Amino acid sequence: MTDPHFQTAEQHLLAPYELTPAQLSNVFGEMFGHRLDYADLYFQFARSEAWSLEEGIVKSGSFNIEQGVGVRAVSGDKTAFAYSDEISLPALLSAARATRAIAAAGANGSLGALPRLAGRGAPALYAGTDPLGSLPDAAKVKLLERLESLARAADPCVTQVMAHIAGSWETILVARSDGRLAADVRPLARVSVTVIMEENGRREQGSAGGGGRFDYGYFTDEVLKDYAEKAVHQARVNLGAEPAPAGEMTVVLGPGWPGILLHEAIGHGLEGDFNRKGSSAFSGRIGERVAAKGVTVVDDGSIPDRRGSLSIDDEGEPTRRTVLIEDGILAGYLQDTLNARLMGVAPTGNGRRESFAHMPLPRMTNTTMLAGDRDPREIIASVKKGLYAANFGGGQVDITSGKFVFSAAEAYLIEDGKITRPVRGATLIGNGPDVLKRVSMIGNDLALDPGVGTCGKEGQSVPVGVGQPTLRIDGMTVGGTG
Repeated sequence: MTDPHFQTAEQHLLAPYELTPAQLSNVFGEMFGHRLDYADLYFQFARSEAWSLEEGIVKSGSFNIEQGVGVRAVSGDKTAFAYSDEISLPALLSAARATRAIAAAGANGSLGALPRLAGRGAPALYAGTDPLGSLPDAAKVKLLERLESLARAADPCVTQVMAHIAGSWETILVARSDGRLAADVRPLARVSVTVIMEENGRREQGSAGGGGRFDYGYFTDEVLKDYAEKAVHQARVNLGAEPAPAGEMTVVLGPGWPGILLHEAIGHGLEGDFNRKGSSAFSGRIGERVAAKGVTVVDDGSIPDRRGSLSIDDEGEPTRRTVLIEDGILAGYLQDTLNARLMGVAPTGNGRRESFAHMPLPRMTNTTMLAGDRDPREIIASVKKGLYAANFGGGQVDITSGKFVFSAAEAYLIEDGKITRPVRGATLIGNGPDVLKRVSMIGNDLALDPGVGTCGKEGQSVPVGVGQPTLRIDGMTVGGTG
């Protein structure tokens, strides 16, 4: 192959261990002859680092190198998985033999002849540059010091600043029993800042940051100043906030990062495994109305340079734009190869895993609600009394019921069609499918989050993106402290 990503993968994952595509094909022979539907090999080499600065001093720094291979065999709905942090032909053969445990339980015929592995690439959505090598270590510390100075300069009430920078560079190679051989080279960088402000004996904090699939060159002075000002603004707002009211009210969600509510309360319920097993609130509802008219939700792993994007997923499938809800009608689920086969549909490029030591699961990439036609000012003006949630903190969701609880990190009252006083301690309580039906106005200001999201599922964490326009939701339960 002439694909530069494949050449990089071969350089880091095959050549040093004298492995060839022909030898990988022979590894499948250790599994074939048994009752299997599918098998794959997943190779990974990754470097990562993280630096933290507090009170002008580097408080922590870490550097990690990880490499290995995972071997998976699938028979029916059963999976055998083995992995090794040693990349070698003997280790591969040993892991392949370990997957025979499910052969007797298989209900299908043998996969047959050994695959002839051939490269099948996908358009690269990001450059393969290594963030770790894009700045000298001294310059990384200078970047953090600059971020701290910008935050302190933004408001004299700032008493403490914590700045962080993190980057990773990984190469993956996937060999599959259907003959597909695919590779990807994935950079990832992130910068964040948290400030603590104190005034009149009261302390509050604010946070901001961003990143994506690029190197540290993205974080210019202008970008760092934006992060610092946003963090200080959030803390300043909370210093002047009064206790949030409680009860049922109209809630307006701001654009961008508030899409995390969509991700948690709705997105997880649209993942294929939960729906195949019937444990999601959306199970068996394809073609039904599950949201208000005008609500369209998509998952798109093919947006260039985004934190949640992948040129290929962790099963070698090209990522794509998948419509989940269209104009309020449930249109589909997010699928990996296993659940897609068992549900009789095509995979959507959403098979993701944390590392070679983990099995892939259907996971979100960049999940967004598309824009409507309403001016955000019109949406605010339509609310006589309600809550405007501009930013979110943490939250929890129950996939089976769709019930969620989210805390607002920055929120305001809406009074007589205007955003007025800031409030603290507001929590949004509801049910994902129910909230979708309560959406009454959709803004024309779709925005994506700045690139900070990480999603957890079954003990695995992967980078993700979210986004949405301004939304008006009627009759939502707000938990408050006032």
